[in-house]
This record gives sequence, structure tokens and C-alpha cells, in this order.
Amino acid sequence: METPIAGDIVRKKIRESRLASVGLASIRELNRLVGAIEAASGQRFIRMEMGIPGMAPPEIAVEGEIAALKTGVGAIYPPFDGIPILKTEIARFVKQFLDVDVQPAHCLPTVGSMQGCFLSMMMAGRRIEEKNGILFVDPGFPVNKKQAQVLGLPRESFDVYDFRGDRLRDKLESHLSSGRIGALMYSNPNNPAWICFTEKELGIIGELCTTYDVIALEDLAYFGMDFRQDTSRPGVPPFIPTVARYTDNFILLISSSKSFSLAGQRIGMTAISDRLFESTGDGLAHWFGTDRFGYAYIFGGMYSLSAGVCHSTQYGLAKLLEAVNDGKYNFVEAVKEYGDRARSMKRLFTQNGFSLVYDMDEDQPLADGFYFTVAYPGFTGVELVEELLYYGISAISLETTGSSRTEGIRACVSLTGKARFGELEARLRRFDADHKEGLRAID
Repeated sequence: METPIAGDIVRKKIRESRLASVGLASIRELNRLVGAIEAASGQRFIRMEMGIPGMAPPEIAVEGEIAALKTGVGAIYPPFDGIPILKTEIARFVKQFLDVDVQPAHCLPTVGSMQGCFLSMMMAGRRIEEKNGILFVDPGFPVNKKQAQVLGLPRESFDVYDFRGDRLRDKLESHLSSGRIGALMYSNPNNPAWICFTEKELGIIGELCTTYDVIALEDLAYFGMDFRQDTSRPGVPPFIPTVARYTDNFILLISSSKSFSLAGQRIGMTAISDRLFESTGDGLAHWFGTDRFGYAYIFGGMYSLSAGVCHSTQYGLAKLLEAVNDGKYNFVEAVKEYGDRARSMKRLFTQNGFSLVYDMDEDQPLADGFYFTVAYPGFTGVELVEELLYYGISAISLETTGSSRTEGIRACVSLTGKARFGELEARLRRFDADHKEGLRAID
């Protein structure tokens, strides 16, 4: 059958990739395959496989970094737990937008939030000797599970969509009561489903983390991007939802890649609760030479991973956070475009035979944001990923995220501007027409 991207090119590049399964490929593997197909075919894909921010970085951050470079910081190692002004602004940011108090000393920059996740799992899995497991509240970012695997930490998981609201308590307790779990991890808003936990659900998570002495690793990669309410005003309710208001057993992992469009600068933020930072654990000394959690985190874990986050980038982020905290820069308004894109792209998919997979937050529709999930009749998500390549559309299967919805795929909106909506619509229309006639490219 004839498809928008020549079938012989797609099949050749799939063979050359030597992937056991295109639909089960990692995000980076799929990204490389799609790049090869684009180069060979001369046609641009609708790229939805990677969560790459599509907005320009704020000038405040750029100018702050340039000014720092001109003072010569590029020749000096930074403090690997963060420059003082950045630590102060991270603590202010957490207070202004989450209404949570964390001391500046317990706020740390990392080389992207991914390093923060890796480091936090390493510490949480070794804090208490018998509690080395990580519970993933799925679906979730596939790389986090790879990180736990690399660290040699046991993993447990479940798809939270089946256990929303009050049902979450019993499901969590069935895992946490075993005594094996050192930390649970989730993203909020969720990657890939864009689920947003309710205050009730965050309260349940916090209560059980306190009861069973489990650390809540809250991945806030999409900080403030639930656009259904205005959380953009510093120090003014409503505050962004967080488990940190329901337990003091938390580590907050805040990315600057999406909300601040600083993906290329590789700087994330970690905020450790004051109580947890000052706590001790009987498993720490063997690995880090001390039983003090905060000291082990910095001088054992962080010190072993990096000589510090790029010095000038720390100054750039500090300047941006200062403007945000002072109400001079509205970071939420700057990224609302993602919600507009998601709304339009969902409509294009559902008008052409696709259906939404994850669509509700308990009793209300999901927000429009960075990701959405879709399925097409007669396809598994793994099959659909490969089939869409022939139509110049790339995405990842939900199966790679720990989802129980094996029929679905995750679509990211960040690289598809409005100028390409017509092209997306034409390809989806062609896909729908071909498959209603019973045609399949991968048969």
C-alpha cells in the first residue's frame, strides 16, 4: 500500500535500527529512528515522541547567565550543592507557589531533574536497610524505572487510573505495609497521562508515607501546567497541589525544562523536607560514611555524581526565579500555548477515528497540557507506534510507561505548532481512511 512516507524507506530504517520492537523502543531509540527516516525520505514528521520544550528560553535567564559568564564564573567550580542566591530563590519559589517551607540549605540544583530523580532514588533506597524498594505510581516516565534498575533497587508498580480517589488508600497500603518500600514516585501532572492528583489523593499519599516511613518522590516536571486554575501569582492561593502539605517525608523534584523552557541548560531543582534532611537512617553509613540523610545526600550522593551544575546556568536560573518570585515574570502564561495545542490536537485525533485513553480526573475531564493519550481500534499501542511511522507521525506506546492501557500511545504537543495542524489533520485523515478500508502498512 502507498503511504505518506514511502514504505520501503521506513522498513529499511527499521531493519537498520536493529530494534527488537519499534513500539517498545525507548524514547531516545525511537527519536533516532525517526530522525533517520526523516533524513532518508526528506519529509518532516509530526514529532510527538519526545517531551522537548518548544518555547524560547526567557530573556531574563539568558541575560543573567551571560552577565555571570562575563564576571568569570566559567573558570571557577561552583559549590556543588548550589550557589547561595539560587538556594535562597528555590526556597522562596517553593514557599510562593506551593505554600511549603523548606530551608535554603535543603534546596539544591541538579544537572536536570533527571539527575535529581536518580540521586533521590539512590538515597531513598539505601536509607533504611530493609526498605530498598521503589514503588512507581504509574503510568510514568520510562527512564525513572531504568534508573532504579541501574541502581539495583527492587521495583513495584501499579496503574493509578484504576485506583483514583478513596480506592487509592487500599492499593497503596497493600504495597507499603510490606515494609519493603523506601520511596514511592509519581509525576504530577502526570507523564504520560496528564492525570493530576486531587487534594484528597495527595492527602492519602502523604498520610501513608508518614505512617510507613516512606519518602514521597514528587516529580514536578510540569510545574504549574494544570491550566484549569490560575496558580501563577506568587504567594496567592490557589497554590499548586503537592504532597508536601500532607507529610514531612518528601523530596520535591522541580524541572526547569518545561515550565521555564530551559531544557538545554540542564538544571533542575530539588527541595528536601527539613525533617527528612536532618533525619538518620541505618542503611546510609555503609554506602556514604554517615547516617545523616542530608549530609549523605550532598557529600555522599551528589558529590559522587557531579562536580556541580554549570556555574553560569545557576546564575541564570536564580535571576529567573527572582523575577518569578517577585511577580515580575509570569512563567505560567509563557507556557499556556501547550494547553491550546493539546486542545486542538486532541480534536484532530478524535475527529479521525482515534479515542482518548486517559480522559478523566475522578469526576472532571483531564486538563489540556503537555501530553495526551490516544488509541485506534484494532491496534495495540505497540503496533500503533510502528504503523504511524508510515504516516509521518511519531509517538511512544503506553506499555513502555507502566500503563495497563496497552492499546494506547502518548502524544507530546511541544514540537507541533499551529502552522503544522493542517499537515497533521491530512495525515490523520489519510490514516483513518486507509484503516477503515482494512489496509495496514505493517502487515
